Amino acid sequence: MPGQPLRPDEQLALLNAAITQCRHCPRLVAHRERIARVKRRAYLGEEYWGRPVPGNGDPQARVLLVGLAPGAHGSNRTGRMFTGDGSAEFLIPALHRAGFANQNASTRVNDGLALRDLYIAAAAHCAPPGNRPTPLEIRRCRPYLIEHLAVLSRLQIIVCLGAVAWDGFLGAAGGYGLAMPKPRPKFRHMGRIELGRWAVIATYHPSRQNTQTGRLTAAMLDEVFQLVRSELAIYGPRSS
Repeated sequence: MPGQPLRPDEQLALLNAAITQCRHCPRLVAHRERIARVKRRAYLGEEYWGRPVPGNGDPQARVLLVGLAPGAHGSNRTGRMFTGDGSAEFLIPALHRAGFANQNASTRVNDGLALRDLYIAAAAHCAPPGNRPTPLEIRRCRPYLIEHLAVLSRLQIIVCLGAVAWDGFLGAAGGYGLAMPKPRPKFRHMGRIELGRWAVIATYHPSRQNTQTGRLTAAMLDEVFQLVRSELAIYGPRSS
């Protein structure tokens, strides 16, 4: 009916449509589009997404996963966060083991993956050179994370994957209107703070640089999501 407020899934669809059209950062636009043209040898026959990668997941999620930025030949190729690269191969099985994903692989957009009670966003939505967005690029992308925080009204727990995501989320939380603890909390694996109504938990990013060196192991990531599950149990069962 006219005048009715939009449902969360409708609001997220509008937000993600805006994200995919963003061209605010010239360096990122040039990089993501160049990667989509040049491609990696293994994917020469594929059409790359080559645009900002939207958030995805359960519109009624109580858990928000904040990533760093899309991978050049993963999300920038497939068009979905943590899909089609080494980070996905490590993260998605952990989400499946913890009950947040219906399957243990994320290879392409139409592969049947569904996230349960969890939504994925990012500090930056475009693939950056060297996997490192600049502070200015993160600030330009911040309104999208702030809007995700506003639309996902059932959020109780935020999980930040890596120091860039941690700092990016804290910046967004400040923009959302929350007062920052002093001194500003520093990133550390399994670090936890309370911010407004949310518990915020940090973990190393599941990049190959971290997982192949043993800085982040499957057991360590399982421990993170076990903590998330224990936190959710304190809040009680999810309402319909």
